[in-house]
Amino acid sequence: MSNSKHSDTEIEILLLGKWRFDTSSEKITTEFKDDMTFEQTRVQILLFSKPKELITGNKFTGVWYVSQKKLYLNLRSMPKSFFNLQVPLAFKISLADMVATLGSVFMAENYEVVRINSSKFLIKDKEQSIIGTKLNNTRK
Repeated sequence: MSNSKHSDTEIEILLLGKWRFDTSSEKITTEFKDDMTFEQTRVQILLFSKPKELITGNKFTGVWYVSQKKLYLNLRSMPKSFFNLQVPLAFKISLADMVATLGSVFMAENYEVVRINSSKFLIKDKEQSIIGTKLNNTRK
């Protein structure tokens, strides 16, 4: 059960921006945008996970929202995926993006927001607690 004292809207506002966090097998950077889209980079750090990165790529985009103190990520595209071969028909189809979108409809990633402030968060997935740090945007 979440012990965050923030409303869903307050959590969404605090999440805006770029965050860095590590799991036991990945280093992840996610930018949450105010139009409720996100861009994510995942780098596999375990050797046996590298084939997954070769297949799916390491860049992901999608939409996000918070409901009942849970952060939901719905994947929409994997632009660097090996399977994003453009199939020429009357229009182009990205195979990996189609699979990502269909999969996301049935299995959105979700994380319980345990604590969050303007510089750090603690979230939990099914397997582990994840500590994130907000990155200062130094580019101009």
